[in-house]
Amino acid sequence: MTNLYYIWEGLTSLPILLAAMAGVLWGMCGGALPGISTAIAMSLVLPFTYGMDPSAALVLLGAIYIGSEYGGSIPAILIRTPASGSSAATVVDGYAMQRQGRGGEALGLSLVGGTIGGFVGLLLLSLLTQQLSKVALWFTPPAYFALGILGISVIASLSERNVIRGLIAGVLGLMVATIGTDPVSGVMRFTFGYPELMGGVPVIIVMMGVFAVTELMIQARERDYSEDVTERSTRLKLPSLKKLWSLRVPQIIAIVFGTIEGLTPGGGGSIAAFMSYNEAKRWSKEPEKFGKGSEEGVIAPETANNVVALTALIPTLSFGIPGTATAAILLAALLIHGLHPGPNLFTSHPEVVYQLFSGLFLANLGMFVFGLIILSPIIWLVNRPRAYLRAGIFGLIFSGIYSVNGSEFDLYLVMAIGVVGYLLRSLRFPFLPFVLAVVLGYMIEANYRRSLLITNGDHIVFLQNPISVCLLALSALFIVLPLYRQFRQRRRSSQAAHPQQP
Repeated sequence: MTNLYYIWEGLTSLPILLAAMAGVLWGMCGGALPGISTAIAMSLVLPFTYGMDPSAALVLLGAIYIGSEYGGSIPAILIRTPASGSSAATVVDGYAMQRQGRGGEALGLSLVGGTIGGFVGLLLLSLLTQQLSKVALWFTPPAYFALGILGISVIASLSERNVIRGLIAGVLGLMVATIGTDPVSGVMRFTFGYPELMGGVPVIIVMMGVFAVTELMIQARERDYSEDVTERSTRLKLPSLKKLWSLRVPQIIAIVFGTIEGLTPGGGGSIAAFMSYNEAKRWSKEPEKFGKGSEEGVIAPETANNVVALTALIPTLSFGIPGTATAAILLAALLIHGLHPGPNLFTSHPEVVYQLFSGLFLANLGMFVFGLIILSPIIWLVNRPRAYLRAGIFGLIFSGIYSVNGSEFDLYLVMAIGVVGYLLRSLRFPFLPFVLAVVLGYMIEANYRRSLLITNGDHIVFLQNPISVCLLALSALFIVLPLYRQFRQRRRSSQAAHPQQP
């Protein structure tokens, strides 16, 4: 009964209500602005939480996390500019729907899917925190490495026609991820004498370059400059209950992967979104629509993103193991207020934990309400003439990238990544494997090196851990099965083209 009292107190507390609403609003605005990632939006507010009540401070940061996960999908759908890695998978079908005049439907699917994912994630966070968080303790460096390999293996299925090209794009992404400081020895590599590259190529720069800059370069070479897209009136259109029921399979898939990745340190929304997108395509009755404006391709990654936003807090609160980089900021807020995560947190400070749950519930409600309100001015911006829109996007890219480190070098770097993305698109290489490999690169390399240090360079360590063995076996299936399907398709095509004579 005491815990129920704390929950009710959180739902009726004015400071917590204000923190939840302010956090969601700022998170949605920060997530919708290219260059302002979830981590940046949270870190900008972190200094202001020093003098706040611990419960309100945690609710504020958690609400920013929730709001920014949805906010990132707005530019991803409307202007093909994902604000974070977790919204990159939404670009594929969300922007395709926008170009078909169905941008309002995509936005509605994103909003409703994100809200459903948020409430499911909150339910898991509230009921299964101590039980499910034990899974995170089973992961050792070999298991982390295998998890990264599993994420990379998804690129085989994401590559629609040519798995080999998808793997090549993934290797290129891993090469970009190795730029900077060696995770074990600290040696500088592939920096070419530029001190700005000592910390590696930031993921946000890769996202902005491959998606936003590349798209602008592709559009610049088009000879048709008609304003057919900007003249359309895009209005938010929420899906009906019948439509949501027909999309239940991709949502269930997203909930499963969102839960797994949220509980896994180093997983995060990016992996969950891509894997949910991939599996939704695999189990879809109409897989040919993916990449061409599939509703399943929008709701699956958006649901997964918000499930991760809540389930990532489970290992953070129970064991001090942040599931994502943004969860690490919330962990820092805990330590700032003298709260140490772990089993004792639920016994010594239960009011903080359960008021946090209440605040996150209010934040999910606020996300849905603000989602209905804040979209109108953003949609109005998208419906401006295409030339103005392109100039505005370039301005947002450069201002957002420059605001991160205040470095002109980052501006040159985002343009260089844009050229790489343009070459990939021109040569018909899939760019999603490239992006995913950059996101997972550090986790794969760092845990690979740490695993070998355990056994003095003996690779048997990856076969001694049962979790590592299972994940590596799944990785092999992800690569072999698409290759086998392509082989069978080519064989059938060859037999159809050259039928045997009786």
